[in-house]
Amino acid sequence: MPSQKPEISRLPLSHPDYRYGKAKNPYSAKLGEFPGIAYSDHETETHAGKWRERFDVPGAKTKRLHVEIGCNTGHVTRAWAEKNPKDLYVGIDWKFKIIYRGAEKVSEKGLKNLLFFRGNVERIRFMFGEGEIDALYLYFPDPWPKKAQWKNRFLKESTLREAARVVKKDGLFHVKTDHDGYFEWMRAAIAKTTDVWEIERETLDLHEGNEKAKELTIPDVTLFEKLFIKDGIKIKSVWLKRK
Repeated sequence: MPSQKPEISRLPLSHPDYRYGKAKNPYSAKLGEFPGIAYSDHETETHAGKWRERFDVPGAKTKRLHVEIGCNTGHVTRAWAEKNPKDLYVGIDWKFKIIYRGAEKVSEKGLKNLLFFRGNVERIRFMFGEGEIDALYLYFPDPWPKKAQWKNRFLKESTLREAARVVKKDGLFHVKTDHDGYFEWMRAAIAKTTDVWEIERETLDLHEGNEKAKELTIPDVTLFEKLFIKDGIKIKSVWLKRK
């Protein structure tokens, strides 16, 4: 008897035919209140290569596209969008509720240059077309500090290569973390991807010498970053440039 094909929701995330399972989270349905602002699950992959066309702003096809991974409710991405109306922004996060809250705020403010994705960023190669993104950002990802958890860390060789597929030539990928161990892990992964990324700038203390660092506000710092600065925790940061 021939073997049955696996359910598409049980295929590995890296598989082109993977589809998200039916969500039980009540905020999944509530995201439908914001069509054209919030995209969820397989919807995040329906316009790869053509996301600029989904923004209701004049001349969108020629504008720069910025994407923040792990955007939470979009406090940084939203501030960027407000300050830079000539650019386009996408915020990605895994949690339904915070994406709903972010979309709610964008709708209230009437911002047209910011979209939200509720999806697994491990599938970023399917979300965007080749070279579609001008700049990518990852700020303070979960460090998964225990050795048994390291496999869960997002930034590794495979995801750096996936990111390289969707960032354009000379585009940037900016990463910040407060965790020493994770930063060393990142550096080791970056060293394996020198064929696609080059380090444009790197620092072990982003705010060194800035006597007014505690006065910095969003979007120059994140909510977490403000707390880290207050506690005297050094921010590690790297800017990668796509070759």
